[in-house]
Parts: sequence; structure tokens; C-alpha cells
Amino acid sequence: MTATVGRDEQLWSRCGGCAALLYRKRLRRNLDVCPECGAHARLGAPERLRQLVDPSSFVALPDCPDDVDPIGFVDVLPYPHRLTAARAGTGLAEAVVCGTATIGGHPVALAVMDFRFLGGSLGCVVGELITCTAERALTDGVPLVLVTASGGARMQEGALSLMQMATVSQAVGALREAGLLTVSVLTDPTYGGVAASFATNTDVLLAESGARMGFAGPRVIRQVTGRALPEGFQTAEFLLRHGQVDMVVQRRALRGRLVALIAAARSGRRAVRRTETGQLVPRQCAAAPAGPGRTVTGTPDGRTVTGTPDGRTVTGTPDGAGAGDPWDTVRMARHPGRPTTLDYLDSAFDGFIELHGDRLGADCPAVVGGLARLGDRHLMVIGHQKGHHTAELVARNFGMASPAGHRKALRLMRLAARLGLPVVTLVDTPGADPGVRAEEQGQAAAIAESILTLSSLPVPVVAVVTGEGGSGGALALAVADRVLMLQHAVYSVISPEGCAAILWPDSSAAPQAARALRLTAPDLCALGIADDIVAEPVPGAHADPEAAGELLRRAVLANLAPLLDVPPAILVRRRRQRFRRYGAARTTGGVGAPTEVVR
Repeated sequence: MTATVGRDEQLWSRCGGCAALLYRKRLRRNLDVCPECGAHARLGAPERLRQLVDPSSFVALPDCPDDVDPIGFVDVLPYPHRLTAARAGTGLAEAVVCGTATIGGHPVALAVMDFRFLGGSLGCVVGELITCTAERALTDGVPLVLVTASGGARMQEGALSLMQMATVSQAVGALREAGLLTVSVLTDPTYGGVAASFATNTDVLLAESGARMGFAGPRVIRQVTGRALPEGFQTAEFLLRHGQVDMVVQRRALRGRLVALIAAARSGRRAVRRTETGQLVPRQCAAAPAGPGRTVTGTPDGRTVTGTPDGRTVTGTPDGAGAGDPWDTVRMARHPGRPTTLDYLDSAFDGFIELHGDRLGADCPAVVGGLARLGDRHLMVIGHQKGHHTAELVARNFGMASPAGHRKALRLMRLAARLGLPVVTLVDTPGADPGVRAEEQGQAAAIAESILTLSSLPVPVVAVVTGEGGSGGALALAVADRVLMLQHAVYSVISPEGCAAILWPDSSAAPQAARALRLTAPDLCALGIADDIVAEPVPGAHADPEAAGELLRRAVLANLAPLLDVPPAILVRRRRQRFRRYGAARTTGGVGAPTEVVR
């Protein structure tokens, strides 16, 4: 709905669907649904809570820490200025309101996102708040209700915002293991990292009438494919036809549906006593370290990393790792001669046996995987496959996995778990497939399930970013015990070009965006997202693929060995703790470049 201008602005609204002029009080009585055409206007979180929960029952969770600006991001405005403006414009502290309440007399924990606040974007504090809400649900033994409205992960917090997809997903996974109901209410719009994680990995998905949900937005899909989109594409009704939601619900009926679902779940829990095992340990909202066992101090030149897991203190930038302009690193990561997953399987691993298919009717060429050996150790290797020339790149969809690719990877991960084999993933993708067919087949849900499965896989997982680590498509293979990055690899919440197109006047600012996103290997190690940098032959892996393969082999062996004797339950707990630490991570100023280069 758009308000009319002039002195009658507060009395009348014009419907964005049919352009009817509506009396504002009548529209409010109808829950902001147009009585003429049924269009559902977007609601802020406070109004949504008033409509869903019992009167006076909502109790907000404690606030999270102060402002978070983990990478010192600046586009045309500094990030803190954008936060200040969003708070002034919405009256909210962040893009989500979290707490406990009753719905129809039944206790619940719930998190309600607000699109008005920086597009409902998922940042460190938002991830921390939703995770704390899930942990409160686990502590209280009550259902979790998530009301989503988001454009995706928050660019201004770089790859740390990407990590929130895993952090929140594993908290939802703990509720699943405990037999507690989780419900997503998808409202307009729900896209990107939120759609590809916790919004679609709950037990029940309700879509409010008129809501839109998908991994890639319509504009991106049109730009990438050059195709017109089908009528009603990504709407709630489209999602229902393609089997991606349980039901489409009118706003007036939404509370009643939630009451029925929660009552049924409560009845089931009274009838069956469960032994709850493998739960995450709940904790209060609190500031977290900058990453797994690592803190960052000092200045960009000569910065020191202390408190690494084995007690190391590392200073400087070993052998110039990652030195130079980040935009040059982006171009190096995309070099057509750079070794692909199949190249590494030939040079770094032995006896590769490729396994095909998702067992649902497709075999995505952008993902390859199968059994291999590393020394005398058998393991499962899964990776993105690009190519070196145009025909191969096109045949492999430029390494952009379809839902079938993610489901093939899932099948191989689960097979590895049954066989007790470690998993090694090789990440090199600009992102997941943004096509129409991928959306029809549930791209967001496929990524979400991969993230959730990796968070609880009872075998060692080592991920290596060998080229591009692009957004949720990369994270789907990178929820791991150890995350390595090749010296000239990049890992980011969004491509520099995409970031520039949104936050700068035009995409020609991509080099500036690359610098602001902190996407190089040293940046990611300083933030605690990556653990080590794998050295490359000079000037890069493309110059000597065989040598690059040998360096990768040594790095994987060195990082895998300490994990092999860790009991599965401890392995899973540590992995979850690793990603739990990314909630509300606090790092100020520029990010330096220190870490160990594995040779």
C-alpha cells in the first residue's frame, strides 16, 4: 500500500495491487489487507506481533551487544550511519524482534523480522538474536515460530553475515533433534541467505498469501538468464504448486493455523516422552570472539593474531600471502587456467571413483563427488566444477550448482557418514544457480538442507576454498571443522559487482566493493572464518597446477589428521560451537592479513 499525499495522508491509502483508494481505519481493521483485491501490505514486526500473539503475553529477549561493524565497511555511507538511520526510521534496535509469548494459550518462542530495517537483512546481531530465541525454545521445551521478511544476508558485515546462515540453522537443528516443533511463516519478501537457511529448514512452512520467496531475486534472475519470468513466479501460490511450502494462508487465518499446529505438537509431546540428546548448550546473548579461538589486535600492517587453537602466535603476512589489491585477487581467483576440482582430484588425490546423481531424476554437472584416497586414508571428496574454456564452463554451468547438485552432495555426505569416511569439500563457485528452473525445484531449501546436514555430520569435514567462494552456494559445502583457503582465493557474502550495483551508483565500483567486503584469504583468517592459507605457486595456481595440487594435498592431510581420532559427538559439538561463535562477532577497524601459510 502507498499512502496518498496531502493533508488526507493519514486518513487514506492507495492499494499497491489494484490502486483502490481505501479508508485507512477500514484497512487497519482488515489487517492491512485490501478489501477490494486481497493484496497483503507489508507489516512491521510490532504490528505482526499484535496480530499473532495473545494480548500482553509477549516478553522481549534481552538486547544483544552494542553496534557491530566487524569489517569497517564503507560504501557511499559508513555502515554505522546506515544503522542509525534504520533505527530512527523504524524505532527498532535491529531487523528482528525476539521473545516469548503465548499463542492461543500455548507458550512459544518467536522471532519476527522487519523488512523496514535495512531490508530485513541477516547480520551478526540478527543471527545472534534468532539463535538465542531458538536456544530459549530448547531450554523451555516450547515450539519456535519464525516470521521471515528479508532480502538476504547483510553485505556490510561481509562473510560474517554469511556465517549466520549456519549459526541459526544449527540452532534450529537442535530443536529438530529434541522433537520440538519449528514453524516458518514466510512473508513478503523472503530471499537470499534467509530463504536458503533457517526460513526453509523448519518442520512446517506457512506462506502468507501474496508473499514471495526464493534464493535469487527476480531482477537477478532476469539479468543472468535474459528471460522473462513466468507469471506469479516465486509467489506463495507458485511455491505451493512446486511443493516448497505446506500451505498458503490468508493473514486473517494465520493465527488460527498457528494455534492448531502448536496444539497438535503439544499434544504429541505429552503422549510421547523423549530423551533429548545431542543438544546445543543454551547461552545468553553475548559478544563473541572474532572466530574459533582467535582474536584480532593491532593495525592492518603487522597485525597480530593470538589465541589460535594450538596456542600459536602468528605475526605479519607470511611470504606476502594475499598482499596486493583485493580486486586483483578476485581476478586471480577467476582465472580460467586455475585448477578445478577434477584437476585436484587428479593431482592431489588418488583412485577417484565418481558417483553420479541425486536419485530424484537429475545429475548436476556443476558438482562432482565420489570416493578417493589421500595417502592411505579413504574419504569422500565433493566439489564445484567449473572448467577452463567456454564450452566446458557452459557445460558445467560455470560451477553454479542446481538443487540437484546440492542434493547429490547431500547424498554423498550421508553416505560418507554411514561408512565412517571423512569428507573433503573443494569450493569454487560464483554462487548457486540463479535460474528459473532452479527456483522451481527449491534452490533455497536445497542449500538450507545441505548447511543443516553438515552441521551435524558425525565424521570429520575439511573444506578448501580453491577459487571463488560465492555466498550461500559456497557455504553449502563449507560448514566444516577446518576451513582452508588458497592464497589467491576469495570468499564473500556477495560478488563485488553485485555489491557495487546495490550500494554504489553503478557496478563500475566493483574494485571498491572488493576492498570493502574483506574477502581475501588473510581477511577471512583474521575474522576467524578460515583457519589457514594454502600457499600457491608463483604467481598463482594456474602457473603450475601440479605443484598447486601437491600443496593442497599437504594442507588437507595436515588439517585432517588431528580430526580423525575425535569421537563423533565431540566433533559435532565443536563444529557447532565454531559456528555459534559467529553470532554478534565484534571486530572494529580494518582487518589485517596474518595467519599461517601451509606449505
